[in-house]
Amino acid sequence: MRTALLVSAAALLIHLIPLFLPRNMPEQELAIARATPSAEQRVHFLLPLREHPKATPADLREAAELLLDGAPSEAYELAQEAERRDPNAVETQLLLARICDLERMDRCVSSALERAARVAPKDARPDLLRAELQEKDGDVAGAAESVGRAYGKTPADPLVGLRYVRLLSAAKRGDDARNVLHALEGHIPRARLLVEQGRVWTREGRDAEAAKLFRKAAEEDPRLAVAFFELGLTWHRLGNEEAAEEALRQADKLDLADPKALAALCAMQLKSGRINDARLTRMDLERRFSGQPELIRQSCSIP
Repeated sequence: MRTALLVSAAALLIHLIPLFLPRNMPEQELAIARATPSAEQRVHFLLPLREHPKATPADLREAAELLLDGAPSEAYELAQEAERRDPNAVETQLLLARICDLERMDRCVSSALERAARVAPKDARPDLLRAELQEKDGDVAGAAESVGRAYGKTPADPLVGLRYVRLLSAAKRGDDARNVLHALEGHIPRARLLVEQGRVWTREGRDAEAAKLFRKAAEEDPRLAVAFFELGLTWHRLGNEEAAEEALRQADKLDLADPKALAALCAMQLKSGRINDARLTRMDLERRFSGQPELIRQSCSIP
């Protein structure tokens, strides 16, 4: 017990030391701010960096990031100063766009993204951020176009390609999504490619074709939890409850940290009137995922 107290006291002292040292470098203010729990408290240390002659644009961006959740107005001031010191940094424009989105300054968001595209015309990040914001606003078609531009700049990036596929499919452009998946062959594992192909069929209501692809993906990679998860959902829609439960339980075994399979199983059991089975599944969810009560309530609310 005494040793633990000594260790805790030493750790606290290490964190407090910077507060008592002469401070004339931005790194010291940033170090203190990182150890400070709330944005409101960090403002005291970080906002003066606007006037600090030694603060680099990177320092100012980090300070703004530390204030983003809780003090976006002050974060905006720091990001503006970073822009003044280096007008050609695409990272600053992306940060400004995110801050302006939090502040609901639509014109500012557009201006920042346009400047980002001008200073870094070959950089995919402005297009990806624009897509993220468009999708958040429900503009799936616009988001697909933005990610399409990003994919044109980074055709070898499988993550961008898969995001493009999902948005194309969500925008009801299934043929275009399949063409992109064909181009991604060799860049991502075949089993994962089959899952994405199946998801495209699923969004078009063609569950029988999707089930074949999910089953093939599970055969190609028996450790791929998402293949069993999608297969379980598809079997459920096709009315094969026994196969659906088996697939969802297998998905749960393969990824014990993800509650989605159990949550889907409980929802399926409730829908089919198997209340006692649903109670057992809910008990399992509560035991393993007690920190996610809202998910449990929404997916497994026992009547």
